Amino acid sequence: MNTHQNNANIYLNRRQFLGAMAGTLALSACATKPQPVKKTTKTMPKEKKMIFVNPDADNTIHLFAPSGYAADGSRIELGLQRLAEAGFAVSNITAAYRRSQRFAGTDQERAADLQSVATGKLPMPKMLLGLRGGYGAARILPLVDWASLGARMKERGTLLMGFSDVCAVQLALLAQGNMMSFSGPMLYSEFGKPERPEYTMQNFVSAVSNKPLTISTTSANARYFQIEGPFWGGNLSVLASLIGTPYFPDVAGGILFLEDVSEQPYRIDRMLQQLALSGCLKKQQAIILGNFRLPKNADVYDAAYDFPMVISYWQRKLGIPILQNFPFGHVLNKTTFPLGAVAKVQGFGDGYSVTWNDYPTLNADKLNLNALLAPPVYVWDDVENTGTNPDSF
Repeated sequence: MNTHQNNANIYLNRRQFLGAMAGTLALSACATKPQPVKKTTKTMPKEKKMIFVNPDADNTIHLFAPSGYAADGSRIELGLQRLAEAGFAVSNITAAYRRSQRFAGTDQERAADLQSVATGKLPMPKMLLGLRGGYGAARILPLVDWASLGARMKERGTLLMGFSDVCAVQLALLAQGNMMSFSGPMLYSEFGKPERPEYTMQNFVSAVSNKPLTISTTSANARYFQIEGPFWGGNLSVLASLIGTPYFPDVAGGILFLEDVSEQPYRIDRMLQQLALSGCLKKQQAIILGNFRLPKNADVYDAAYDFPMVISYWQRKLGIPILQNFPFGHVLNKTTFPLGAVAKVQGFGDGYSVTWNDYPTLNADKLNLNALLAPPVYVWDDVENTGTNPDSF
């Protein structure tokens, strides 16, 4: 075989080899085609859209989540189930499943829960129900048109329900929208609690469906007196944090309600000093204290400086009634009551009563509110019932 023929054979073999290799690579490329990357983010349940057959229906609830995220999805589902059994149609359910860092969504998402109904983008429901407390409501205050929200709530007769960090929303609504709200149960922390306390549910049903509302309790040094004025306030830490802002109500002749959780007596006194220095306390006719669920551990600096000493100091300093034991706070058993509405307080020596006459209610005939009631859960001492993390409220 000559050299020319050898070169031709080498050329043909190489061409055949390269052609075979090209085919093999093509088949390999087809076999290993990249597959779409699956997202690992949590799947949200589909929004259960609410149909407003009657725009004046008394069963409509719009969730808002201004603060912390809800960690336990089963509690969300349980709360929604119980509300549905009671005849409520709940919208904005996806707000309950959002999370951004420690919050129930971004600031813009959390603000939109309220801004959407304030602007009329969404119909105004009969109730605006908070998801839970925690922290974060203060961050959304500049993002909501509180005047418009208050005006539309008044026109509709809407009840806004919540407590704890939701107090920031309630204070802004009162300060800029001149609209009252309700201190009461929330979706995650009460309606979704596996063990429903009969007292809490019974008081919710009674407060939102009847007028007037009277709450009576015992208190040391109640004396005999009668006063009337706006019953306002809420969580002491939240109140103190809003002093000097446009979201702190200027209430003259008020009856100031306060509660808190796990604060040492000296810290409670410090926050009361803030309120006094701002000029708030001198405008009030009385102070009513709910449950403060004090920490079990005493202040290591001065264990003798206790809560009764704080109350005694302010009683002498202000010279107005300071009443205790109002049944509300970060505890299992709590009442529901109007916040920001006019109330009459009567002292009768060893106790007092608070009565409200004018506030929006639900039409119980259109609902099945008794479905919210459950067999009683016996709790011997709310103050000692500190096994629940305060962040669950």
